[in-house]
Amino acid sequence: MADKIKHLTLSHVVLPLDNPVSDAKVLTGRQKPLTETVLLFAEVSTEDGFEGMGFSYSKRAGGPAQYAHLCEVADTVIGQDPSDIDRIYQSLLWAGASVGRSGTATQAIAALDVALWDLKARRAALPLAKLLGAHRDSCRVYNTSGGFLQASVEEIKEKATASLDSGIGGIKIKVGQPDWQTDLKRVAAMREHLGDIPFMVDANQQWDRARARRMCRALEQYDLIWIEEPLDAWDAVGHADLSHTFDTPIATGEMLTSVTEHMALIDAGYRGIVQPDAPRIGGITPFLRFATLAAHAGLALAPHYAMEIHLHLAAAYPTEPWVEHFEWLNPLFNERIDIHDGRMWLPERAGLGFTLSERMRALTVASADFGKS
Repeated sequence: MADKIKHLTLSHVVLPLDNPVSDAKVLTGRQKPLTETVLLFAEVSTEDGFEGMGFSYSKRAGGPAQYAHLCEVADTVIGQDPSDIDRIYQSLLWAGASVGRSGTATQAIAALDVALWDLKARRAALPLAKLLGAHRDSCRVYNTSGGFLQASVEEIKEKATASLDSGIGGIKIKVGQPDWQTDLKRVAAMREHLGDIPFMVDANQQWDRARARRMCRALEQYDLIWIEEPLDAWDAVGHADLSHTFDTPIATGEMLTSVTEHMALIDAGYRGIVQPDAPRIGGITPFLRFATLAAHAGLALAPHYAMEIHLHLAAAYPTEPWVEHFEWLNPLFNERIDIHDGRMWLPERAGLGFTLSERMRALTVASADFGKS
Protein backbone atom coordinates (compact mmCIF):
# COMPACT_ATOMS: atom_id res chain seq x y z
CA MET A 1 0.00 0.00 0.00
CA ALA A 2 1.29 3.48 -0.89
CA ASP A 3 2.52 5.73 1.89
CA LYS A 4 0.54 8.90 2.64
CA ILE A 5 1.41 12.37 3.91
CA LYS A 6 0.19 12.51 7.50
CA HIS A 7 1.43 15.80 8.90
CA LEU A 8 2.83 19.12 7.74
CA THR A 9 4.37 21.94 9.77
CA LEU A 10 4.97 25.38 8.24
CA SER A 11 7.29 27.89 9.90
CA HIS A 12 7.71 31.59 9.15
CA VAL A 13 11.29 32.51 10.11
CA VAL A 14 12.98 35.91 10.20
CA LEU A 15 16.78 35.73 10.10
CA PRO A 16 18.60 39.04 10.69
CA LEU A 17 21.90 39.72 8.96
CA ASP A 18 24.88 40.54 11.14
CA ASN A 19 25.40 43.72 9.08
CA PRO A 20 23.15 45.39 6.48
CA VAL A 21 24.36 45.04 2.89
CA SER A 22 23.82 47.15 -0.23
CA ASP A 23 23.98 46.31 -3.90
CA ALA A 24 23.47 48.68 -6.83
CA LYS A 25 19.69 48.79 -6.33
CA VAL A 26 20.32 50.57 -3.04
CA LEU A 27 22.81 53.06 -4.45
CA THR A 28 20.44 53.92 -7.31
CA GLY A 29 17.65 54.57 -4.78
CA ARG A 30 15.42 51.67 -5.79
CA GLN A 31 15.70 49.64 -2.58
CA LYS A 32 16.74 49.97 1.03
CA PRO A 33 19.76 48.07 2.43
CA LEU A 34 19.08 44.42 3.09
CA THR A 35 18.84 43.69 6.83
CA GLU A 36 17.22 40.24 7.00
CA THR A 37 16.17 37.14 5.11
CA VAL A 38 12.65 35.82 5.65
CA LEU A 39 12.17 32.09 5.18
CA LEU A 40 9.30 29.67 4.86
CA PHE A 41 10.09 26.15 6.10
CA ALA A 42 7.99 23.08 5.41
CA GLU A 43 8.42 19.85 7.41
CA VAL A 44 6.55 16.81 6.11
CA SER A 45 5.99 13.43 7.75
CA THR A 46 4.24 10.32 6.45
CA GLU A 47 2.24 7.45 7.87
CA ASP A 48 5.22 5.15 7.33
CA GLY A 49 7.45 7.41 9.40
CA PHE A 50 9.45 9.20 6.69
CA GLU A 51 10.27 12.90 6.96
CA GLY A 52 11.39 15.72 4.71
CA MET A 53 12.34 19.39 5.11
CA GLY A 54 12.38 22.21 2.57
CA PHE A 55 12.42 25.98 2.46
CA SER A 56 11.76 29.04 0.36
CA TYR A 57 12.82 32.60 1.12
CA SER A 58 12.30 36.27 0.35
CA LYS A 59 14.31 39.45 0.69
CA ARG A 60 12.84 42.83 1.66
CA ALA A 61 9.21 41.83 0.94
CA GLY A 62 6.98 38.83 0.34
CA GLY A 63 7.80 36.56 3.27
CA PRO A 64 4.48 36.90 5.11
CA ALA A 65 2.62 36.48 1.81
CA GLN A 66 4.44 33.23 1.04
CA TYR A 67 3.60 31.87 4.47
CA ALA A 68 -0.05 32.95 4.21
CA HIS A 69 -0.49 31.40 0.77
CA LEU A 70 0.96 28.02 1.69
CA CYS A 71 -1.17 27.98 4.84
CA GLU A 72 -4.24 28.42 2.62
CA VAL A 73 -3.49 25.50 0.29
CA ALA A 74 -1.50 23.15 2.56
CA ASP A 75 -4.46 20.89 3.42
CA THR A 76 -4.41 19.76 -0.21
CA VAL A 77 -1.39 17.50 0.39
CA ILE A 78 -2.66 15.62 3.44
CA GLY A 79 -3.40 12.02 2.47
CA GLN A 80 -1.51 12.18 -0.84
CA ASP A 81 1.31 9.80 -1.76
CA PRO A 82 4.57 11.73 -1.17
CA SER A 83 6.18 9.97 -4.14
CA ASP A 84 3.80 11.70 -6.54
CA ILE A 85 5.64 15.00 -6.36
CA ASP A 86 4.53 16.48 -9.67
CA ARG A 87 0.90 15.48 -9.08
CA ILE A 88 1.05 17.15 -5.66
CA TYR A 89 2.64 20.21 -7.26
CA GLN A 90 -0.21 20.46 -9.77
CA SER A 91 -2.81 20.07 -7.02
CA LEU A 92 -1.24 22.95 -5.10
CA LEU A 93 -1.22 25.12 -8.23
CA TRP A 94 -4.90 24.45 -8.83
CA ALA A 95 -5.75 25.08 -5.18
CA GLY A 96 -4.35 28.59 -5.56
CA ALA A 97 -5.08 29.08 -9.27
CA SER A 98 -6.63 32.52 -8.86
CA VAL A 99 -3.24 34.05 -7.95
CA GLY A 100 -1.38 32.51 -10.87
CA ARG A 101 1.56 30.20 -11.50
CA SER A 102 4.57 32.36 -10.70
CA GLY A 103 5.87 34.75 -8.07
CA THR A 104 4.63 34.52 -4.50
CA ALA A 105 2.21 31.67 -5.21
CA THR A 106 4.79 29.24 -6.55
CA GLN A 107 7.54 30.47 -4.23
CA ALA A 108 5.26 29.42 -1.36
CA ILE A 109 4.72 26.00 -2.95
CA ALA A 110 8.50 25.71 -3.42
CA ALA A 111 9.12 25.10 0.28
CA LEU A 112 6.85 22.06 0.27
CA ASP A 113 8.15 20.82 -3.08
CA VAL A 114 11.72 20.89 -1.76
CA ALA A 115 10.60 19.03 1.36
CA LEU A 116 9.06 16.26 -0.76
CA TRP A 117 12.25 15.81 -2.76
CA ASP A 118 14.23 15.75 0.51
CA LEU A 119 11.84 13.10 1.84
CA LYS A 120 12.12 11.01 -1.32
CA ALA A 121 15.91 11.01 -1.16
CA ARG A 122 15.96 10.30 2.57
CA ARG A 123 13.63 7.34 2.05
CA ALA A 124 16.05 6.03 -0.59
CA ALA A 125 18.97 6.64 1.83
CA LEU A 126 20.69 8.77 -0.84
CA PRO A 127 21.89 12.35 -1.10
CA LEU A 128 19.42 14.21 -3.33
CA ALA A 129 22.02 14.61 -6.11
CA LYS A 130 22.51 10.83 -6.20
CA LEU A 131 18.76 10.27 -6.39
CA LEU A 132 18.56 12.69 -9.34
CA GLY A 133 21.64 11.18 -10.98
CA ALA A 134 24.82 13.09 -10.16
CA HIS A 135 27.43 13.96 -12.76
CA ARG A 136 29.97 14.89 -10.08
CA ASP A 137 30.58 14.75 -6.34
CA SER A 138 31.61 18.41 -6.02
CA CYS A 139 31.06 21.72 -7.80
CA ARG A 140 33.13 24.83 -8.33
CA VAL A 141 32.23 27.42 -5.71
CA TYR A 142 32.47 31.21 -5.58
CA ASN A 143 31.65 33.68 -2.81
CA THR A 144 29.33 36.68 -3.15
CA SER A 145 28.61 37.76 0.43
CA GLY A 146 31.92 39.60 0.81
CA GLY A 147 31.54 41.76 -2.29
CA PHE A 148 28.69 44.16 -1.55
CA LEU A 149 28.89 47.88 -2.27
CA GLN A 150 28.72 49.23 1.28
CA ALA A 151 32.21 47.75 1.79
CA SER A 152 35.35 49.61 0.80
CA VAL A 153 37.82 48.16 -1.69
CA GLU A 154 40.12 47.22 1.17
CA GLU A 155 37.28 45.45 2.96
CA ILE A 156 36.29 43.39 -0.08
CA LYS A 157 39.95 42.51 -0.63
CA GLU A 158 40.20 41.25 2.95
CA LYS A 159 36.96 39.27 2.65
CA ALA A 160 38.06 37.79 -0.66
CA THR A 161 41.34 36.64 0.86
CA ALA A 162 39.49 35.06 3.78
CA SER A 163 37.12 33.26 1.38
CA LEU A 164 39.98 31.90 -0.70
CA ASP A 165 41.83 30.80 2.45
CA SER A 166 38.71 28.88 3.51
CA GLY A 167 38.79 26.84 0.29
CA ILE A 168 36.45 28.83 -1.97
CA GLY A 169 37.56 29.01 -5.60
CA GLY A 170 36.12 32.25 -7.01
CA ILE A 171 35.06 35.75 -5.98
CA LYS A 172 32.15 37.91 -7.14
CA ILE A 173 31.68 41.59 -6.36
CA LYS A 174 28.84 44.01 -6.96
CA VAL A 175 28.92 46.79 -9.57
CA GLY A 176 26.20 48.96 -11.13
CA GLN A 177 26.72 52.15 -9.14
CA PRO A 178 25.55 55.52 -10.50
CA ASP A 179 29.24 56.43 -10.99
CA TRP A 180 30.39 53.78 -13.48
CA GLN A 181 34.00 54.93 -13.20
CA THR A 182 33.99 53.89 -9.54
CA ASP A 183 32.84 50.44 -10.65
CA LEU A 184 35.77 50.12 -13.04
CA LYS A 185 38.26 51.24 -10.38
CA ARG A 186 36.93 48.63 -7.93
CA VAL A 187 37.08 45.90 -10.56
CA ALA A 188 40.64 46.86 -11.55
CA ALA A 189 41.76 46.85 -7.91
CA MET A 190 40.16 43.45 -7.29
CA ARG A 191 41.63 41.88 -10.42
CA GLU A 192 45.08 43.05 -9.35
CA HIS A 193 44.48 41.65 -5.86
CA LEU A 194 43.15 38.30 -7.08
CA GLY A 195 45.67 37.61 -9.82
CA ASP A 196 44.31 34.78 -11.96
CA ILE A 197 41.65 33.66 -9.44
CA PRO A 198 38.20 33.27 -11.09
CA PHE A 199 36.40 36.62 -10.77
CA MET A 200 32.80 37.67 -11.51
CA VAL A 201 30.83 40.94 -11.28
CA ASP A 202 27.11 41.57 -10.74
CA ALA A 203 25.31 44.78 -11.79
CA ASN A 204 21.93 43.76 -10.29
CA GLN A 205 19.95 45.02 -13.30
CA GLN A 206 21.07 48.63 -13.00
CA TRP A 207 22.26 49.44 -16.54
CA ASP A 208 20.20 50.31 -19.58
CA ARG A 209 21.16 48.78 -22.92
CA ALA A 210 23.54 51.54 -23.94
CA ARG A 211 25.38 51.63 -20.60
CA ALA A 212 25.50 47.83 -20.47
CA ARG A 213 27.22 47.65 -23.86
CA ARG A 214 29.78 50.26 -22.83
CA MET A 215 30.44 48.57 -19.48
CA CYS A 216 30.70 45.09 -20.97
CA ARG A 217 33.22 46.44 -23.47
CA ALA A 218 35.25 48.16 -20.73
CA LEU A 219 35.17 45.01 -18.58
CA GLU A 220 36.47 42.68 -21.30
CA GLN A 221 40.08 43.40 -20.28
CA TYR A 222 39.61 41.89 -16.80
CA ASP A 223 39.11 38.29 -17.93
CA LEU A 224 35.90 37.86 -15.93
CA ILE A 225 34.11 34.53 -15.62
CA TRP A 226 30.87 36.44 -16.22
CA ILE A 227 29.04 39.77 -16.04
CA GLU A 228 25.78 39.23 -14.17
CA GLU A 229 22.43 40.94 -14.68
CA PRO A 230 23.69 43.89 -16.74
CA LEU A 231 20.07 44.62 -17.74
CA ASP A 232 16.58 44.35 -16.34
CA ALA A 233 15.97 40.70 -15.52
CA TRP A 234 13.02 40.48 -17.94
CA ASP A 235 14.94 41.93 -20.90
CA ALA A 236 15.56 38.58 -22.57
CA VAL A 237 16.34 40.14 -25.96
CA GLY A 238 18.86 42.55 -24.45
CA HIS A 239 20.66 39.81 -22.54
CA ALA A 240 20.70 37.62 -25.64
CA ASP A 241 22.22 40.46 -27.67
CA LEU A 242 24.99 41.02 -25.11
CA SER A 243 25.71 37.28 -24.98
CA HIS A 244 26.34 37.33 -28.74
CA THR A 245 28.41 40.52 -28.73
CA PHE A 246 31.07 40.07 -26.07
CA ASP A 247 33.66 37.43 -25.24
CA THR A 248 32.93 37.70 -21.51
CA PRO A 249 29.91 35.47 -20.73
CA ILE A 250 26.69 37.13 -19.61
CA ALA A 251 24.78 35.62 -16.68
CA THR A 252 21.15 36.16 -15.66
CA GLY A 253 18.00 34.45 -14.40
CA GLU A 254 18.02 34.69 -10.61
CA MET A 255 15.03 37.04 -10.47
CA LEU A 256 12.80 35.05 -12.82
CA THR A 257 9.93 33.23 -11.14
CA SER A 258 8.74 30.58 -13.61
CA VAL A 259 9.93 28.20 -16.29
CA THR A 260 8.07 30.34 -18.83
CA GLU A 261 10.06 33.44 -17.88
CA HIS A 262 13.33 31.51 -18.14
CA MET A 263 12.32 30.07 -21.51
CA ALA A 264 12.10 33.61 -22.88
CA LEU A 265 15.91 33.71 -22.69
CA ILE A 266 16.28 30.56 -24.78
CA ASP A 267 13.62 31.74 -27.23
CA ALA A 268 15.55 35.00 -27.67
CA GLY A 269 18.72 33.10 -28.59
CA TYR A 270 20.55 33.69 -25.31
CA ARG A 271 23.97 32.03 -25.17
CA GLY A 272 25.10 33.01 -21.69
CA ILE A 273 24.97 31.42 -18.24
CA VAL A 274 21.59 30.73 -16.63
CA GLN A 275 21.09 31.28 -12.90
CA PRO A 276 17.75 29.77 -11.88
CA ASP A 277 16.91 29.84 -8.18
CA ALA A 278 14.86 26.81 -7.08
CA PRO A 279 12.88 28.62 -4.35
CA ARG A 280 12.17 31.54 -6.70
CA ILE A 281 11.27 29.50 -9.78
CA GLY A 282 8.82 27.50 -7.68
CA GLY A 283 10.79 24.55 -6.32
CA ILE A 284 12.93 21.66 -7.45
CA THR A 285 10.22 20.29 -9.77
CA PRO A 286 10.16 23.34 -12.09
CA PHE A 287 13.92 23.83 -11.67
CA LEU A 288 14.54 20.36 -13.10
CA ARG A 289 12.11 21.05 -15.94
CA PHE A 290 14.02 24.17 -16.96
CA ALA A 291 17.43 22.57 -16.37
CA THR A 292 16.61 19.92 -18.95
CA LEU A 293 15.73 22.62 -21.49
CA ALA A 294 18.81 24.69 -20.62
CA ALA A 295 21.10 21.70 -21.03
CA HIS A 296 19.51 20.92 -24.40
CA ALA A 297 20.23 24.53 -25.44
CA GLY A 298 23.88 24.13 -24.37
CA LEU A 299 23.72 26.74 -21.62
CA ALA A 300 26.06 26.81 -18.62
CA LEU A 301 24.50 26.79 -15.11
CA ALA A 302 25.24 28.79 -11.97
CA PRO A 303 22.23 28.63 -9.59
CA HIS A 304 21.55 31.63 -7.39
CA TYR A 305 21.83 31.60 -3.55
CA ALA A 306 20.41 28.72 -1.40
CA MET A 307 23.54 26.58 -1.72
CA GLU A 308 21.99 23.99 0.61
CA ILE A 309 19.58 23.12 -2.23
CA HIS A 310 21.54 24.14 -5.30
CA LEU A 311 24.64 22.08 -4.59
CA HIS A 312 22.57 18.96 -5.32
CA LEU A 313 20.89 20.39 -8.41
CA ALA A 314 24.18 21.67 -9.82
CA ALA A 315 25.85 18.32 -9.24
CA ALA A 316 23.14 16.72 -11.39
CA TYR A 317 23.61 19.14 -14.31
CA PRO A 318 25.40 17.66 -17.35
CA THR A 319 28.05 20.38 -17.78
CA GLU A 320 30.35 21.79 -15.08
CA PRO A 321 28.46 24.43 -13.05
CA TRP A 322 29.29 27.01 -10.40
CA VAL A 323 27.56 27.15 -6.99
CA GLU A 324 27.20 30.42 -5.10
CA HIS A 325 28.45 30.55 -1.50
CA PHE A 326 26.52 32.57 1.06
CA GLU A 327 27.06 31.76 4.73
CA TRP A 328 23.95 33.70 5.76
CA LEU A 329 21.70 30.68 6.30
CA ASN A 330 24.24 28.71 8.36
CA PRO A 331 22.56 29.47 11.73
CA LEU A 332 19.40 27.66 10.60
CA PHE A 333 21.06 24.26 10.17
CA ASN A 334 23.06 21.90 12.37
CA GLU A 335 25.36 20.76 9.55
CA ARG A 336 27.90 22.57 7.36
CA ILE A 337 28.91 21.99 3.74
CA ASP A 338 32.44 20.79 3.13
CA ILE A 339 34.39 23.31 1.03
CA HIS A 340 38.00 22.85 -0.03
CA ASP A 341 40.22 23.05 -3.10
CA GLY A 342 37.91 25.60 -4.71
CA ARG A 343 34.95 23.22 -4.65
CA MET A 344 31.80 22.53 -2.65
CA TRP A 345 31.40 18.83 -1.88
CA LEU A 346 28.19 16.84 -1.72
CA PRO A 347 27.25 15.62 1.76
CA GLU A 348 27.07 11.87 2.22
CA ARG A 349 23.97 12.37 4.35
CA ALA A 350 20.60 11.45 2.81
CA GLY A 351 18.31 14.04 1.24
CA LEU A 352 19.56 17.61 1.28
CA GLY A 353 21.74 16.57 4.20
CA PHE A 354 20.52 19.16 6.71
CA THR A 355 18.54 19.23 9.94
CA LEU A 356 17.01 22.32 11.50
CA SER A 357 18.80 23.98 14.41
CA GLU A 358 17.52 25.32 17.70
CA ARG A 359 18.39 28.76 16.38
CA MET A 360 15.90 28.26 13.54
CA ARG A 361 13.23 27.38 16.10
CA ALA A 362 14.05 30.48 18.12
CA LEU A 363 13.74 32.70 15.03
CA THR A 364 10.30 31.30 14.11
CA VAL A 365 7.68 34.05 14.42
CA ALA A 366 4.67 31.99 13.31
CA SER A 367 3.89 28.34 12.63
CA ALA A 368 0.97 26.21 11.51
CA ASP A 369 0.24 22.46 11.58
CA PHE A 370 -1.90 20.40 9.22
CA GLY A 371 -3.02 16.78 9.43
CA LYS A 372 -2.46 14.38 12.29
CA SER A 373 0.62 14.50 14.51
